[in-house]
Amino acid sequence: MNYHAWFAAQDNPNERYPLTDVVYYSASGGLLEVAHDTTALHQRSAEEWKQLFESRWMRTSWPYGSGVWGKKEWVCPVVSDENVVSMFEGGTNLFWAERLGQELGVPDFWIKMCGNSHTGSFKDLGMTVLVSVVKQMIADGKPIRAIACASTGDTSAALAAYGAAAGIPTIVFLPKGKVSVAQLVQPIAHGSLVLSLDTDFDGCMRVVREVTANPDSGIYLANSLNSLRIEGQKTVGIEIVQQFDWQVPDWIIIPGGNLGNISALGKGLLLLHDLGLINRLPRLVCAQAEHANPLYRAYLTGFRHFEPMQARPTAASAIQIGDPVSINRAVSTLQRFNGIVEQASEQELAEAAAWADRTGAYACPHTGVALAAAIKLIQRGEIQKNERVVVISTAHGLKFSRFKVDYHEHSLREVVSEHANPPVELPAEVDAVRRVIEERMKN
Repeated sequence: MNYHAWFAAQDNPNERYPLTDVVYYSASGGLLEVAHDTTALHQRSAEEWKQLFESRWMRTSWPYGSGVWGKKEWVCPVVSDENVVSMFEGGTNLFWAERLGQELGVPDFWIKMCGNSHTGSFKDLGMTVLVSVVKQMIADGKPIRAIACASTGDTSAALAAYGAAAGIPTIVFLPKGKVSVAQLVQPIAHGSLVLSLDTDFDGCMRVVREVTANPDSGIYLANSLNSLRIEGQKTVGIEIVQQFDWQVPDWIIIPGGNLGNISALGKGLLLLHDLGLINRLPRLVCAQAEHANPLYRAYLTGFRHFEPMQARPTAASAIQIGDPVSINRAVSTLQRFNGIVEQASEQELAEAAAWADRTGAYACPHTGVALAAAIKLIQRGEIQKNERVVVISTAHGLKFSRFKVDYHEHSLREVVSEHANPPVELPAEVDAVRRVIEERMKN
C-alpha cells in the first residue's frame, strides 16, 4: 500500500504542496497543515493498525523502533528509511504517579515523561521528522545550507542534536539571558551557530522568520509554524493511548507557549478516532504561566477575542511567549475537544513542581504549570475523583536545576517556598547528627 502526505492550506484544502518543498504559508498567508491520504489509511482496519504498531514498539528494526517512526505511515511516509534521522525518540515512560494521585484524591493519575528523551524534551518528537525531511530534500538535490530556529531552549537543543546527527548545519536564535545554562550549552556542544539576541522569544521569532523568508536563502525554518514538527509531536497522544492498551484517558493536560504542543496532541488523537482505533476523545487542558497567558485571556472571552501580549519573566521560561504562532490551531483543537485553558502563578507552578518532586517525580517548571492546572481542576471538582488523568511533562527537570536550587534556597521571585528542604550544615559530630535525625524523624 502506498501512503501519501502533503502540505495543505488551512483555508483551502485544494491548495497543496509536496512536503519536500520549501514553503511555510498558504497563498493567503495562513499556516499550512500536513494532510494525509486517509482513504489509503482506511484500507487497514483498526485492529490491523494496532497489531502493526505493537509489533514495532521499542524494537530494533530501523527506523520503526522509534516511537515516532513506528507510526511512519501516519506521520511522514515520503521520507525513505535511509534518510530518517532518529535517536530512538518516543517510547517514554508513562509514569503512574501513585502517591501524588492519592494525595490529590485522584488515584488514576499519570505523568507522561517526555523529558526522558535524547535531548531531554518533548521537542525531539517533532525535530526527528523535520530534520529527516530536510535530509530527504538534500538527497533530492534541494540547496539547503542550514536549518534555523528561534527557541526558548528545548527546540534549539533538539534541532542542534538532530542536525549534528544528520551532518546538517544548524543556527539557533536564543533570547539573551532567558534560557537555562543546560539548555544553552546543548546547541553549543552540538556545534550550532548560536545567536544570543538581546530580546525575548517573540523578538527572536520575528528575526528568524525574516531570515528564512526567502526560499533562495538555503536556510530552512524549523519552528512549529512549520507543521512537519506537529506531525512528530502528534505521536505523544497516540503513544499515551497505546500505553493504556488502546484505552482513552479522561483528561490530558499539557503546558502551552507557542501552542504547537496542544495542536499536535489533538491532531494525533483525532487521527486515532477517525481510523477507528478509539471511540471517544479525552478532554484536553492547555496550561499557561500567568506571566505569559494570551490563550488563557482569549479563553475567558470564549475565544472571541485574542490579543498578543508582552510576556513577563517566568520560571517556566520555555513557555514565556506572548504572541504564539499556533494560536488558531490551538483554539480549533480546544473547541473540538471541549477543552479548558488554565493558568498558574509563579507560586502555584513552583509549589506544584515541589509537591510532585516530594512524591518521586522531578518536574521542570513547565510541568509545574500543567500540574498546577490539574490541581485547580481537581479542587474545583471539574476533574472527578474516579477519572484517569495524564499530565504531559514536556522536559526533564535536570535541565532546570537552577530553578530547583533557587526554590530550596528561597530565592525564586514571587515564590514562598513551602516545601523547601535545604541541607542541614553540622559539625562532624555524632551527637549533633543524632539530634537532627531524631528531630526530623518525629516530623
